[in-house]
Amino acid sequence: MIRPSFSEAASRPETKPELRGTIDPGRYGLVADASRSSASYLGDLLRKAAARDMPVFLPPGTYPLSQLDLPENTRLTGIAGSSRIVFTGGSHFLRARGLKRLSLSGLVIDGANLPPSAEAKALLSAQSISDLMIEDCEITGSRLSGIHLQACRATLRRNRIGNVAEYGVLAVDGVNSAMTDNEVTNCGNGGILVHRSVKGSDRTMVTGNRIIRSRADYGGTGPFGNAINLYRADDVLVSGNHIADSAFTAIRANAASNVQITNNQCLNSGETAIYSEFGFEGALVSGNLVDGGANGISVVNFDSGGRLGVISSNIVRNIRDTGPYVHDSVGFGYGIAAEADVVISANVVERVARFGLLAGWGAYLRNVLVTGNIIREAQTGMAVSVVEEAGQATIANNLFEKTPKGAIIGYRWHDAATGDLVAGSSAHKHLTIMNNRSG
Repeated sequence: MIRPSFSEAASRPETKPELRGTIDPGRYGLVADASRSSASYLGDLLRKAAARDMPVFLPPGTYPLSQLDLPENTRLTGIAGSSRIVFTGGSHFLRARGLKRLSLSGLVIDGANLPPSAEAKALLSAQSISDLMIEDCEITGSRLSGIHLQACRATLRRNRIGNVAEYGVLAVDGVNSAMTDNEVTNCGNGGILVHRSVKGSDRTMVTGNRIIRSRADYGGTGPFGNAINLYRADDVLVSGNHIADSAFTAIRANAASNVQITNNQCLNSGETAIYSEFGFEGALVSGNLVDGGANGISVVNFDSGGRLGVISSNIVRNIRDTGPYVHDSVGFGYGIAAEADVVISANVVERVARFGLLAGWGAYLRNVLVTGNIIREAQTGMAVSVVEEAGQATIANNLFEKTPKGAIIGYRWHDAATGDLVAGSSAHKHLTIMNNRSG
């Protein structure tokens, strides 16, 4: 066999082999750390790769981009933390519309805090994507939101999303999505939002995420500043999340029926830690740990159709009586509150500024069962409505300790109207109170 001489071999142009199963962008003119925009090169490359049903690998480095529309069957992957695409300004950064499949992984998507047009909504805007996967990406530096999804079936997994002016993730009118094991930090107005334009089944799972410092830069009394916010989205599971330092609520479900809020840690919330409110039917709130907040757990708004729930096996502690605005109704400082068709059982409530438990509000009380709870170090162990229009409640087998204003007190709206009812009461026929202990 004739071998080439050393000089002949050295004179041949050097080529870099493509990674098996991927396309190397360097062969198509896309190089890292270039001064020019990479959008046209990357767009062409993604279309060619999609036609060959192949992914594109983005080597480590910085790629300046602007106004990139992602094509059908995009599969763009990089080295997590090292393959960096940076916004250079323009109407939008990354956008995808009407695709069957889109996959992004191992990328840093950096908005460089430059302002896109208001229509862009986020660094990555996706609309009507049948199968969207975003994993192991870092999304940062947005003057708007991090990710905006419209009518997508999406899986967001192991991403780091932070330093965004509005929301980490806003998903509207999605179906069967999953947001799992993400870290969402320093968002100006909310962490993960699952919304619907019309109330209906959403079936999203929000599990195992770490969400820290959700601010409320827009102010208000609850639409902003929530780590996880469901709006009109039914059949959603929120479980196993670690949430801290929310300006308002750790987990807020508004008009969201059949919601499960289970096994979450909610630390240092600015307002109510866990909320199921306004026009819902069905809320299971169990196994959560709430430490710090202006209220603990609230399953209320029977006046707007909010009903049907179970609040069980939660720990609620260190609840103060001051919040981020002046409250014009019940106020702040209660551990657990419920109004209609709700079981409150096997919870432990400790160190609460006002009421450990709150059953009903004025006329808004129906079929509330309070049993097997421990309430200690609350000014009032429990407040229960005794207005004439209130429905029935049973309060049984609860333990109260260190409740200086009484263990069980009947209230007429804002005003205490009875003495301590812990031993029972025949004066209020809608109440069954038995086998409670106070010490």
